[in-house]
Amino acid sequence: MKKQLVALSLGLMTMGISAQKDELKAAEKALKKNDVATAKTAIQSIESMEDTMDAKYKAKYFFLKGQVYGKADVKKAVAAYNSLFDFEQATKKSKYNAEAKTKVMELTQFVSEKAVTAYNETKDYKTAAENFYLTYVLSPTDTSFLYNAAVSASLSEDYDTSLEYYNKLLALGYTGITMQYMATNKETGAQENLGGKTQRDLMVKSGDYTSPQDVPTASKKSDIVKNIGYILIAQGKTEEAIVAIKEARKSNPKDLNLLLNEAQLYIQLEDMEKFGSLMQQAIELDPNNPTLFFNLGVVNQNEDKIEESIEYYKRAIELDPEYGDAYMNLAIAILSGEQAIVDEMNENLSNFKKYDELQGKQKALYKKALPYLEKADSIKRSIDTVKSLLNIYDVLRMEGKADALRPIYKKMRGM
Repeated sequence: MKKQLVALSLGLMTMGISAQKDELKAAEKALKKNDVATAKTAIQSIESMEDTMDAKYKAKYFFLKGQVYGKADVKKAVAAYNSLFDFEQATKKSKYNAEAKTKVMELTQFVSEKAVTAYNETKDYKTAAENFYLTYVLSPTDTSFLYNAAVSASLSEDYDTSLEYYNKLLALGYTGITMQYMATNKETGAQENLGGKTQRDLMVKSGDYTSPQDVPTASKKSDIVKNIGYILIAQGKTEEAIVAIKEARKSNPKDLNLLLNEAQLYIQLEDMEKFGSLMQQAIELDPNNPTLFFNLGVVNQNEDKIEESIEYYKRAIELDPEYGDAYMNLAIAILSGEQAIVDEMNENLSNFKKYDELQGKQKALYKKALPYLEKADSIKRSIDTVKSLLNIYDVLRMEGKADALRPIYKKMRGM
């Protein structure tokens, strides 16, 4: 009885090997005729034998399987080609390696273009994430595709996947730094990125461009850490978010971008005290950065520390005399004292002497804020700057300026 069972088993094995050979031959023949459907049927009929397939057929099987699934099912095609590369490396044979690499390059371009279209044109971030990641799998040396996949997954609100990709980027030591090959256009005087070094050097040699420079882009590491923090907050994992960004800062405590990202994290958590403390540290690292002083002005203004906020706004303006938002916020900070005066005026409507005295204080406050408002309006006019100026001009009876501004305000309101 045992002998019969063994004989039967060997018979089935022979039939399996024969089937593998026949179906692979059929698939190969069909692909040569571009009959993908027939080739796919042949490959699928022996997929269940993949693990036990005869070694002499495996490379051919994976190669044909990759072609059969191709653009129709890139994931399966990628898996097949990767299995082929692993198998040929293990067996030290490379019969299909070169041709398979060409096929992989074609698939890489296909899924990359699909990802870019989904991201830029259709805003289908889920599809973009899937295809950017597939591109990375096909071309693992180009980790920018993994970064794009992480960003896209986050935009599609697939936070678990996005977090997985961002953590993988950190583990890989990804920075995203690339070299820009710049030169100055003689005709326009503008500095331009001319793509590659060879192209840039040719343009300089032609005489149309001067002053060649190799300029590295900024590292994306701090952005990755920031995004990890935001995702963890969105998932309600506040403590993990804080730990993640603090760990990143340990490796480079003087990295201003990482510090600012930690500060931004505390804005998300509405912990303005901690935010203010970190901004003070940021100023120590970069004492001539007007934005840092502006942010401290905002923090103090929100905490009703008006005098402190005014000093911070003034420092921001000293560092950047064209900082429109700093002028506007400075004026608002000054005018914040108006409400107390108005409340007291309402309490003294019948006390004409006291009322006039308070009205004088109100006008003095307006006169103090006016130059900053006018400067803010001259730098970046908005409906807010115009409305505020009109109000002050009317109170101070500056009819000429008010009359000139009124039609502008009406136009901005669409009247």
